[in-house]
Amino acid sequence: MEFADRADAGRRLAGRLGGLRAEDVVVLGLPRGGVPVAFEVARELRAPLDVIVVRKLGVPFQPELAMGAIGEDGVLIVNEEIVRHTGLGESDLAAAQRREEAEMEARVERFRRGMPRVELRDRTAVVVDDGVATGATARAACQVARAHGARRVVLAVPVGSPDTMADLRRVADEVVCLQEPELFFAVGQWYQEFGQTSDAEVVELLERAAMASSHARRGPAGPGRGGPAGRPGDDPPDPPSAGLRTDPPGPPALDEEVWIDGGFVELTGHLTVPAQATGVVAFAHGSGSSRHSPRNRQVAAGLNRAGLGTLLFDLLTTREELDRGNVFDIGLLADRLVAATAWLRGRPETAGVRVGYFGASTGAAAALWAAAEPGADIAAVVSRGGRPDLADRRLGDVRAPTLLLVGGEDRQVLGLNRRAQERLRCQNQLTVVPGATHLFEEPGALEAVTAHARDWFLAYMR
Repeated sequence: MEFADRADAGRRLAGRLGGLRAEDVVVLGLPRGGVPVAFEVARELRAPLDVIVVRKLGVPFQPELAMGAIGEDGVLIVNEEIVRHTGLGESDLAAAQRREEAEMEARVERFRRGMPRVELRDRTAVVVDDGVATGATARAACQVARAHGARRVVLAVPVGSPDTMADLRRVADEVVCLQEPELFFAVGQWYQEFGQTSDAEVVELLERAAMASSHARRGPAGPGRGGPAGRPGDDPPDPPSAGLRTDPPGPPALDEEVWIDGGFVELTGHLTVPAQATGVVAFAHGSGSSRHSPRNRQVAAGLNRAGLGTLLFDLLTTREELDRGNVFDIGLLADRLVAATAWLRGRPETAGVRVGYFGASTGAAAALWAAAEPGADIAAVVSRGGRPDLADRRLGDVRAPTLLLVGGEDRQVLGLNRRAQERLRCQNQLTVVPGATHLFEEPGALEAVTAHARDWFLAYMR
């Protein structure tokens, strides 16, 4: 296989990475040559694109041998074995770190132009280069991505040396390489056009990717990034969660990871129950999101402070999420929510308390569908930027008081909610948050959602 250029290689590589669309992905290009490849991967996965700027710390008398690496925000990776075998000390390591930090900072400023790096915590980092020969830089990038909090690290390259790729499989959680030719001399031999990538080209691609991401969130085609047809209300991957307070001010009576019997599968979640909780709210997240959603976690924290318990859990397993049909299978999602409700009512910490549902995007349809089940006995339902229309044939059976929260600028979803409200026969209210778009990213928008949800649940759970 020979690639026409880096863009061609990126498109082919993206074809092998389609399964990652269901994960919360950040694509990281290694500058400079890896960025044109990563741009095509990010475009196909509809994921944010960033550069991962790393600098190897070479042994003073053998610079090609790395004794460690540094990354942004003070990340330092040390190869203790190399340091020990070369007889180097802390002063040698510190000197190398000082030398490389200046160059790293210069590159960061050159490529990012003052923009912060994309947060990796609890996300899947896809590290992309145009090829791998010795693998030292790719190894450092994977280690730095993990040090920045990435939940999973995937290394993706069009071509690489077989021996090096075998070694890198011990560093990354997954390695995707289109070809590993036995006669490997240099990366460039596998490209028809392999000119040097300029700093200006890296900056241009990062800016184009950022604009495309912004348009996908706010553009005229409708909110969210959707499936093949760009279905409204399909949440994009969760944005960075840094800076969001998600813990209540006082220690809760219970705050732990849990595993829920979902019938034929086991679902992972996080249960928080304040002391003397008056009720517990189960969160049904939207497509492309998860229990780690910073938006839902921020709302959950507000409910916890008000004395309400919360259960954030994944309605689908990782394998199930790979099938986009499952993401829009509202009946299946509702069944999982019903199973989680039964699980909650069977726990001693939450037995006897009222249960409510908070649904976002497609998760709101699942919440309404589940609340319509005979004998559901759900105290209240809150929908944030939801798609109640996807539960259209069950809306008339919902008995739980329902609050529909929609952004004033989320016009398409607002129209869907107005039409769905006409089908509801339960006590209900449509509240518009002025100036807010689908993800409620505007200053104060998510705080308004939290306040409205808190008041609604407290009114019906006391």
